[in-house]
Amino acid sequence: MKRVPYETMVAEFARVLEKKGFTPSDARDAAIIFAQNSLAGVFSHGLNRFPRVVSYLEKGEIDPNARATCEMSFGSLERWDGHRGFGPLNAKRAMDRACELAKQNGVGVVALGNNNHWMRGGTYGWLAADQGCIGICWSNTMPNMPAWGGKDRKIGNNPLVMAIPRSNGEHAVLDCAVSQFSYGKIEDCRLRGVKLPVPGGYNEAGELTNDPAEIEKTWRVLPMGYWKGSGMALVLDMAAAMLSGGRSGDQMDDEGRGSCTGCSQIFIAFDPYLFSSEKEVEEMLTRRIDRVHHAKPQREGDTVSYPGERTAATRAEHLANGVKVDESVWNEVCALAQG
Repeated sequence: MKRVPYETMVAEFARVLEKKGFTPSDARDAAIIFAQNSLAGVFSHGLNRFPRVVSYLEKGEIDPNARATCEMSFGSLERWDGHRGFGPLNAKRAMDRACELAKQNGVGVVALGNNNHWMRGGTYGWLAADQGCIGICWSNTMPNMPAWGGKDRKIGNNPLVMAIPRSNGEHAVLDCAVSQFSYGKIEDCRLRGVKLPVPGGYNEAGELTNDPAEIEKTWRVLPMGYWKGSGMALVLDMAAAMLSGGRSGDQMDDEGRGSCTGCSQIFIAFDPYLFSSEKEVEEMLTRRIDRVHHAKPQREGDTVSYPGERTAATRAEHLANGVKVDESVWNEVCALAQG
C-alpha cells in the first residue's frame, strides 16, 4: 500500500480547502484534523472521507466561513449555534471551551446545535485528554439504523466518545458508534476487500452478514448490543437535541439534506485532579491498565489492550514510515489540489 508523509497529507488537504473558501489558518486546522484521523488509522474519517466533504462544500451544504457562537451561558454550561459551518472546526472549538470551563469550575459543558458532521468523534476525546481533562462527547445523526425489532431506519448510530487522560500521553479513549460498526468502518473494509470480524448488519435477504458490500446495499446496520445499542441511540439523540436546542434525528430526516446536516452535539469535560493529586490518579490508572494487560488472551500470542492503545501505536508507526493511503483516493485529492 502506498504511503504518504504526514506533513505532505496536511499540505495537500489544506491546498484543497483554501480553494474551497477556507482562510489559510482554518484550512490548515481542518487539514490537520483529517490527516490526524488517517494518522490514527481511521482512514474512513480521514483521507477516504475527504472527497465527499469537498463535494458538500461545492454544493453549498457547508459554509467554510461560518463559526460557532455562544448563544446562552449558565455558569459551566453553554449553548452554541454552529451555523452549519465546518463540523470538525466547530467541534474542536466547542471541546476547547468545555475544557476551559472545566479548569474554572471543575466541569464544563458545551451543547452545540446546528452543526455538521464532526468526522471522527475520537478527535475531541484526544483533544480533551491532551489538556488533562476527562472528555465525554456525542453527536446525533440522521436516521441510518433500524431500531431493535424494526426493519426501516428510524434512529441514528450516534457516536459516543469517552477519554481518560494520562500524564504520559497514552490516554484511554473509547470512540464508538452505537451500531456494531460505523458506516465509515464498513466502507473501509469494503475498500480493502476484507470482511467484518463479526456480523455488522443485514443483507437483502434479511440475514445477518459480515460482508460490508451487502450491508451497504441495505443500510441495515446492527445496533451495538442489539436492544441496548438501540435504546442508547435514542436517548443520546434526545439529550443532544434537548440541551442544544438543535435538531433531533427525525428533524434532520424530514429536512432530507443528508450527511447529518444541522446535527446536535454535546461536549463535556471534567478536571480529574480536583479531589486527588495527579500522582494518586496516575497510580490508579497504571494499576488498572496493568490488570488488563495481564489478562490471559483467547489466542496464544495475542495481547489484550485498552481503548486508545492501538491508536497510539498506529500513530507512531505512521509518523515513522508514512501514512497508508488508498492510492486512488489520494490521487483524487492531489487532482483537486492542482485543479
